[in-house]
Amino acid sequence: MKPFILYGMPGSLYTGKVRAYLRKQRIDFEERPAGSTHFREQIAPKVGRWIIPVLETQAGELIQDGADIINYLERTIDVPFPAYPEQPIMRAISHLFELFGGEGMLRPAMHYRWNFDEQNLDFLYRDFTDALAPGALESDAQAIFAFASQRMRQAAVSFGVNPQTAPLIEQAFVEFLGLFDVHLKTYPYLLGDCPTIGDYGLFAPLFAHLARDPAPSMVMKKYGPRVWRWVERMQSPEYFPNEGKSDLVVEISSLPQSLKDLMTFCAQDYLPEMIAQVEFANSWLASRPDIEGTNGLARPGERTIGRVEYIWRGVPVQTAVMPYRFYLLQRMQDAYAAADANEQAYIRAAFQVTGLGRMLDLRLSRRVVRKDQLEIWGPKVHSP
Repeated sequence: MKPFILYGMPGSLYTGKVRAYLRKQRIDFEERPAGSTHFREQIAPKVGRWIIPVLETQAGELIQDGADIINYLERTIDVPFPAYPEQPIMRAISHLFELFGGEGMLRPAMHYRWNFDEQNLDFLYRDFTDALAPGALESDAQAIFAFASQRMRQAAVSFGVNPQTAPLIEQAFVEFLGLFDVHLKTYPYLLGDCPTIGDYGLFAPLFAHLARDPAPSMVMKKYGPRVWRWVERMQSPEYFPNEGKSDLVVEISSLPQSLKDLMTFCAQDYLPEMIAQVEFANSWLASRPDIEGTNGLARPGERTIGRVEYIWRGVPVQTAVMPYRFYLLQRMQDAYAAADANEQAYIRAAFQVTGLGRMLDLRLSRRVVRKDQLEIWGPKVHSP
């Protein structure tokens, strides 16, 4: 049988999430650069925009987006390490870290990549041009990198990276590394012996930007050596039964303090942003009653509906409002909704005690739906 084909690039945060999953599940695949002529001329037009990762199945079907790719593989392949825990509380917690990793850690990922040119720029130039302009003349490669890096620096600003927030971003990253390092002293993965969707969500920024790029890799090795080892472990198909103990139990009183501390960090570092973004989105949706079935933007491929300001670690921050993160938020809330009453009580207690209770109740007036590789607005389901 032909292998799957993964289109992406080594330095891509979202490609890393899928690549780690494919390797850990021992799924046969080939990775091809998203800068190739084939991707630009054949794949991107079918997807509807230039975006990665994209998985091409043996039957030629294209699936874009890490969450959707993993969902597809979990449905169609008997994988050795399912990404979604059976216990409802573990599934909800795992989806929390999928959201926090993929979206909540964009600030350190982008800050450490684009604000340390002395350490990073030579590496990034070669890394980007090899992936985006394979075989190009040096002059063409320079122009491509200049364009790509300018766009990414602008994106960093839209995620709240600026001179005022930079010291706080670095402080928060070191704090997170310390908390995760303590947890990994006992557990090889976030929730025990096997990686879950939460691990893959965290891996996305912690590998592609923060472990590969020169400047943050030294920060990780200094303040989170076990996190560095976890990054290595997440890319390997081998099983590591001796690096930690058995999986966690579901009773709230038995959740380890190290996991609760990580959840508390998510509440402090990311919940204010999600509250502000949901409030903005509901206001934005209220003025667009006929939006159903579209993303409401002039260009269907756009991903941002506006910008919102809120207070983060004591300073005002403006960030882009992206419907995709609401799609991930829904996955966590759906896991909670699917649980029975007793299980919901466990979940709510765990989220309440760590300051995350409101995360279960944030609701948009419409669901975000993935259709034809895009995020669009579904029917109205809630009055804010």
